[in-house]
Amino acid sequence: MRNKIAVPLIVIGVLLMLVGIGQRTFWAPPGTVTAEAPSADQQAPLTVIGTDVLTAHPDGVDLTFSGEGPFLMAVGRADDVDAWVGDATVLRVAADGDSLASEVTEGTPTVPNPAGSDLWVSEQEVDGETTFTWDAPASGDWQILLASDGTAPAPADVSVTYANDASTPFAVPLIVGGALLAVLGLALAFVAGRGNTGRRSGGGEPSAEGPARSTADAAHPVTDSTTSLPAAEPAPAAGRKPGASGTTASGTTAFGILPVLRRRGPAAALSTALAAALAFSAAPAPALAGLPLTAGPTAEPADEATPPVVLKSQLERILVDVAATVQEADAAKDPALLTERAAGSAATLREAGYATAAKVPTHPAPEPVAAEPLKTDLIMGGTEFPRSVVAVTQGPENEVPQALLLEQASARENYKLVSSIRMLPGTTFPPRPSTGAGVNPAPADSADGLTVSPQIAVQALADALTNPAGANKDTFSANTFADAVTKFQSDVTASPDNEFANITFNHTSVPDDTRALRTADGGAIVFGYMDSSYTSVPKETGDSINLEGTVYQTLTGETSTEEGIDVKYGEGVMLYVPPAGSTDQIQVIGAVQELLSATLK
Repeated sequence: MRNKIAVPLIVIGVLLMLVGIGQRTFWAPPGTVTAEAPSADQQAPLTVIGTDVLTAHPDGVDLTFSGEGPFLMAVGRADDVDAWVGDATVLRVAADGDSLASEVTEGTPTVPNPAGSDLWVSEQEVDGETTFTWDAPASGDWQILLASDGTAPAPADVSVTYANDASTPFAVPLIVGGALLAVLGLALAFVAGRGNTGRRSGGGEPSAEGPARSTADAAHPVTDSTTSLPAAEPAPAAGRKPGASGTTASGTTAFGILPVLRRRGPAAALSTALAAALAFSAAPAPALAGLPLTAGPTAEPADEATPPVVLKSQLERILVDVAATVQEADAAKDPALLTERAAGSAATLREAGYATAAKVPTHPAPEPVAAEPLKTDLIMGGTEFPRSVVAVTQGPENEVPQALLLEQASARENYKLVSSIRMLPGTTFPPRPSTGAGVNPAPADSADGLTVSPQIAVQALADALTNPAGANKDTFSANTFADAVTKFQSDVTASPDNEFANITFNHTSVPDDTRALRTADGGAIVFGYMDSSYTSVPKETGDSINLEGTVYQTLTGETSTEEGIDVKYGEGVMLYVPPAGSTDQIQVIGAVQELLSATLK
């Protein structure tokens, strides 16, 4: 009977093991799956790979793009890519479950070449085809833009490869369960064979009383053929419990316990195997990749900080390009070369310096713009335009650090240097967020959260320079810029050489050139610009202003004037406005001044 059970158990066990091994080998599902976008016949000047394609699979994806000839592959924040695309015709590739979907949105049929845009965190020119593993540059939503030159169709052959769910949760239970059944079958066959051997070695058929009776008879022989009552069970030996199995004094196994083992052995082994199988099957199956079996309670996510409009790598690349462009223009003293990367007061002051240097070779050159080392920065956050970034650098030719204000007017324009300010001795740049998050712009005409609005702060400085003893004499903390300007003005006015001249100084803020960003402590860093004028007019008819030997002689071509002269300067300033409720004074932390013109009346 036991042999009839043993053989099927062995066969079933081996089959189960084979099925389990097959699930892990030749029946195993493929390790990766590739999905292709149905966009081969769709054409647009731009192709955008959506965020959902890049993040649909937690184990990551490999992307393959192919097109005819070279094309641009650019990576940018999702909002930035959408802003650059604008109303252009675009082919969008999105995730559709484990597949890809594509759709063309009609719009402007051609766009400028997107290569070289400051919006891209990275870009690469691909010739024909490329395959790469997606790795997000930072937290947030990202997209990939493909384009030829803005006029020809962008690549539309897009495929994504991702890790397949190749888990086989039943393979291990089948292998282990099959092994247990096979071992059980072998055990039954072994026990059955052992029993048959024992009976043959005892000689003849066992008596009706069974082995226990035979043992008792051997221990207590009777003197006649009359059947006697079984002898009483001997008292247990010291240290043994009644009925416990053990060995005889000679060390051989007590034969009287074998029938008990024979009757209980197979049943006990079978119940043990079943219990083990049930316990194994009750154990949790391996979780799918990235998907836990159970999810415990999670805390509410904190509000994410606004990401900066540029990453550090972007800013460094932008600074290198801006510095190279400005340095080229400085070397050639050609204002036309500035237009690509400079605007605002930065361009105005440099153009004036070039013009003066063309007539006065000894005129000091503008402060060099350095891209590195980058000492600190203050970067706007959000998705709106225009965007502002402040970078503080100090190159080998800069005696003091300089603050560079970069501004991006729209998505398809690059950052331009709009203000370049020398920091004053003894000043420090306001703190930036320790988290590296982007900061908010401060409206130039609003005092919300500040002691005064940025425009009022610049206006107050202009008034303090024009009227040093006026209403704003205590508005600003002591600084070398105001000290130098007011001393120059008082020295010129008090000079005996100017006894017969009426001299006036005036400083006027230019509201449209005011920019401001909030700082980590609630204040604001403010960049402003002022027109400064210096007018000298003879007091009486017949008097004249002597210009001989001065830069004004070179600029006007005259050695003197009886009508008077107007001299104009441009002044760029950087201020720190404290947060509302503070009793601190406004600080002047940087300034630059350039001669704009000198004209006779």
